[in-house]
Amino acid sequence: MNLAALQQLNQASVLVVGDVMLDRYWHGDTGRISPEAPVPVVKVSALEDKAGGAANVAKNIAHLDGKVGLLGLIGEDDNGKTLEAILKQDNIASSLVSVIECPTIAKMRVISRHQQVVRLDLEEPFQLSHSQLLLARLKQEIDNYDFVLFSDYNKGALSAISEMIAVAKAAGKTVLIDPKNSDLSLYQGADFITPNLNEFKLAGGDASSEDALTSSARKLLKTAGIGAMLLTRSEQGMSLITATQKHDFPAQVQEVSDVTGAGDTVIATLTTMLGAGMPAKDAVEVANIAAGIAVSKLGAATVSPEELSRKLGQYLRETGEHYQTPFEEVLKHISFAKQNGETIVFTNGCFDILHAGHVRYLAQAKAMGDRLVVGLNNDESIARLKGPERPINPLQERAMVLSALASVDWVIPFGSIEENDTPAKLIEMISPDILVKGGDYKVEDIAGAGHVLNQGGKVEVLPFLDGCSTSNVIKKAQLQKS
Repeated sequence: MNLAALQQLNQASVLVVGDVMLDRYWHGDTGRISPEAPVPVVKVSALEDKAGGAANVAKNIAHLDGKVGLLGLIGEDDNGKTLEAILKQDNIASSLVSVIECPTIAKMRVISRHQQVVRLDLEEPFQLSHSQLLLARLKQEIDNYDFVLFSDYNKGALSAISEMIAVAKAAGKTVLIDPKNSDLSLYQGADFITPNLNEFKLAGGDASSEDALTSSARKLLKTAGIGAMLLTRSEQGMSLITATQKHDFPAQVQEVSDVTGAGDTVIATLTTMLGAGMPAKDAVEVANIAAGIAVSKLGAATVSPEELSRKLGQYLRETGEHYQTPFEEVLKHISFAKQNGETIVFTNGCFDILHAGHVRYLAQAKAMGDRLVVGLNNDESIARLKGPERPINPLQERAMVLSALASVDWVIPFGSIEENDTPAKLIEMISPDILVKGGDYKVEDIAGAGHVLNQGGKVEVLPFLDGCSTSNVIKKAQLQKS
């Protein structure tokens, strides 16, 4: 597997079209049964709104650093406005068409002690005339993207999907479909289709044996005029089937927390990896790993490039390749992590020659939260602070070594004369929950400490490991050389 594509995720350009919806969660504790009926009483303590359906597919692509646009139908209501606000926060270029006749599709769930108590669905099916409005918008947007992904939840937004596919193929786009209709001929012309096992059977597939599955899948593809099928098979993993080949991928062994949205993660990851230049077989393998990560989380969850690179560790060790979050994407990734409620820890330094003291210090910092951000002095800053002979190692090499540590999630450079070579401005941009500094410092003397404390965060000072310093390493090297 060529993992160079992980460094090119922002090259993926995908337009998602389909049934968008708002997923709303009421969280609370249950302590008694209602006197009005034999049902639990949930005392709501938190409300959470998330992008659902095709909007969740787009969110998955955005969180993988892909360029993504979204077309869908909403009502002229507050739920539609809420969904648009969520999409804007996730850097998704949404172009949602509002119709007065139908409400925004909303699925409202009551959750208590990590269990779903009840789900309430607010929806009315969209009509063909509404789908034609979406088709017109597709014609306007399609030239801005390389891939078109249709996310079909059978709510009516894709009633005109045959015409939509024809438009996409005429424009030379690669088309992927997450289907809901059992008549696969509606998806004629698609390059990839991703049914689950139940949808495959409803479409006429035979899963009685591997041979029957393969032959029936190929027959369906040929009859419907579709290029390839990625069949998701639950605990049996996935199968990529074409007219001439079949590749099986075993399910990733994970503690399953919630399968909600796993199909969205699969097709979103597949499309993003294809858009980044990864061959289909490798893209499916990564999508399979992403699905395993997603089902280990509660609710419709997304997967980050960092999580994928960790799970792909065996390949990284074999090839020597390593994923490093591009500097320009780090702030966006931190924002996504905050949305997920993760605790952000920040520390900074030159880290010119990494030694045991650094490794222990960074591990201690990471243990204080969920994600560790390392602010790294740029080369000019180090030269001003340490002298013209420093740094020994340039910025990109220092960043690569740091990002390879299990304790480090993100590395981002800083250092300007205007900021006195401190990370104060960067800390204000990140607003970490915890600011960590190594050495013998007073909190009031630490750059950025005031901002973090004013935001309700904490500042921690950690001692360095005795005898470990970059200067000592350099002196030892010089003595040995002489």
